[in-house]
Amino acid sequence: MRMNDSTNMRVMEQIEDLIGRNVGRDIARMKAFAKGGVERAARSIMETPKPHVGIVTGFFIRHAEPPSPETDGLGGTAHLAAGLLNAGISVTLISDAPCAKAVWALSTAIPGAVDLEIVSIRSDAVYKLRDRLTQASQPLTHLIAIERVAPGSDGKPHREHGWDMTAETAPLDLLFDDEGWSPPWTTIGIGDGGNEIGMGVLPPEIVANDIPNGGLIAAKTRADHLIVAGVSNWGAYGLLAAMAALRPDRAAALLAHFTPDMDRRFLEAAVVVGQAVDDSRPDRPGKPQMSVDRLPVERHAEVINALRSIVIK
Repeated sequence: MRMNDSTNMRVMEQIEDLIGRNVGRDIARMKAFAKGGVERAARSIMETPKPHVGIVTGFFIRHAEPPSPETDGLGGTAHLAAGLLNAGISVTLISDAPCAKAVWALSTAIPGAVDLEIVSIRSDAVYKLRDRLTQASQPLTHLIAIERVAPGSDGKPHREHGWDMTAETAPLDLLFDDEGWSPPWTTIGIGDGGNEIGMGVLPPEIVANDIPNGGLIAAKTRADHLIVAGVSNWGAYGLLAAMAALRPDRAAALLAHFTPDMDRRFLEAAVVVGQAVDDSRPDRPGKPQMSVDRLPVERHAEVINALRSIVIK
């Protein structure tokens, strides 16, 4: 059973409006440019026979206490992986050594067996991973980046404050967009600040004019489909909800673990075991805490419940 076109349009608009709420920066024009990206990305996965989805995540904060990846991106990765696995879709998580502990901790909390690929920060390690993924017996059909930094206008990856992250970040953007090479998988970028993989499809002036330090940090890495959200985790939530909306016959499986209780479980794994951090600013190092983008778990639970109510009637 599938929705008719008018119902589908209303549901997708509701999903995008919900996940695209501003929570600290003005993403209105970014969101408007990417309109329809949630549905296009969801349809691409759900209409592919035997999909194998890779998810790239991990945004490392060197000056946090302790140095760790931030909480955003991790929960969205876990929910998306849990839903896909429960629906019988293979998932491979991909990150780098600085983010390894948190991503590994997350993988242990996800119901189902997920594959895990961790690389060093060197570009040659990423190229070797790329070769391995393209030559695998079950190659990827889709690759999703959730809150993963990409090179800015100077060719270097930057935090939102403009700090150079080259020394602590593997160039996993090379799995999405590389001069002289075209990825054999469909690429999807999910972000909230303009400096993430996938944002390279935006006109540069949008990020430059609307986001602090945008002229420097605006991502150059493109993706086939872009999802812009107020919090990157919410973009992943929206993608999962959109897949369920497109396929009501598989919605129960896709959304079985998409609950506030599981959201807390995923965040606890990332924070308590993985030491993921939040609320990191130039004048205040981030610390492990149960929040994402300075929003408490209850705020994210509201988004999950609202998305479930849109899809499940």
